[in-house]
Amino acid sequence: MEFHERLEALATKVRNQADAIGTEEATKNAFVMPFIATILGYDVFNPLEVVPEFTADVGTKRGEKIDYAIVRDGEVQILIECKASLGALTLEHASQLFRYFATTNARLAVLTNGVVWHFYTDLDAPNKMDAKPFLVLDLLDIDETLIPEIQKLSKESFDLDSIINAAEELKYVGALRREIASQFRDPTDDWVRFFTTRVYDGMFTAKVREQFTGLVAKASKQFLTEQVNDRLKTALGAGVVAPVTEHTTAEVSSEPVAESDLSRDTEIETTLEELEGYQIVKAIACSEVKPQRIVHRDQKSYFAILIDDNNRRPIARLHFNTKQKYLGLLDESKVETRHAIDSLDEIYAHAEAIREAVRRYV
Repeated sequence: MEFHERLEALATKVRNQADAIGTEEATKNAFVMPFIATILGYDVFNPLEVVPEFTADVGTKRGEKIDYAIVRDGEVQILIECKASLGALTLEHASQLFRYFATTNARLAVLTNGVVWHFYTDLDAPNKMDAKPFLVLDLLDIDETLIPEIQKLSKESFDLDSIINAAEELKYVGALRREIASQFRDPTDDWVRFFTTRVYDGMFTAKVREQFTGLVAKASKQFLTEQVNDRLKTALGAGVVAPVTEHTTAEVSSEPVAESDLSRDTEIETTLEELEGYQIVKAIACSEVKPQRIVHRDQKSYFAILIDDNNRRPIARLHFNTKQKYLGLLDESKVETRHAIDSLDEIYAHAEAIREAVRRYV
């Protein structure tokens, strides 16, 4: 498999198994060792390449161990410290990495819970590990722009100079993107003030701040929706993508719009979450049928995903209009069973049922 395919295969495994992994050792066996072996390409059973429980005594600290050290040409190049997959990563978890970084030749350190991977180097001071990672990889939400940088860490393509040279830009661009995403989700007063003072000439009072907090959040949502439309148009090529707004239905079809479609209720709201769910179902179904045959049609009560834009060929239904979200799957008799889901990632747990539904029509 290609590098990105191996990464996606491991990501699928993480999605399916993360909730069942409760200990650090289980995390190492299920996620970390496969990452080292299949993604980075090192032989986890060859101590000349991967040293488990690596020891390098630091001052008065004796016998402390780093979970893994990756060796190239007899020199330690990457240190890896692991934590249990159910726990969030914190700077305190990196304390051993900080100490060991200065006592080895390693220029790269990794802190991971098997799901999220923080990559560090020494940009701020030579031979002293930075407090902030230059790259963050989340296997539950892979940023495709980072894949070439991850590949540089692999045995086949290892390029330390290129990694270090790109690290500073990656560090700050990544941090900025995460901050922007946070502001889009929950804008702070400073963020609201920044935009308000550029479009509003009056004083920025408490009342104005309250009014514009909602407006900034709404404008942010509309901007993201427009970006999704643009990506859909690019991904689907010749498919016709009607703009997604708060009061229109997004239609995707390579066929001319039928007269009956023109009378469809225009008050239906297609949400960004529904479109993201559609993309997940489509990605699963593409193993069985060409992607252009998979389209969506929003209804008042559910969001339908169909083969050939045909209501008699349903793949799945997304019921996202209530607090509890459901994935609806239909059997051969078109009888629907709803499966409660708390996040979009849980759709992957029903991948085989989705593929089976597609196979009925091909």
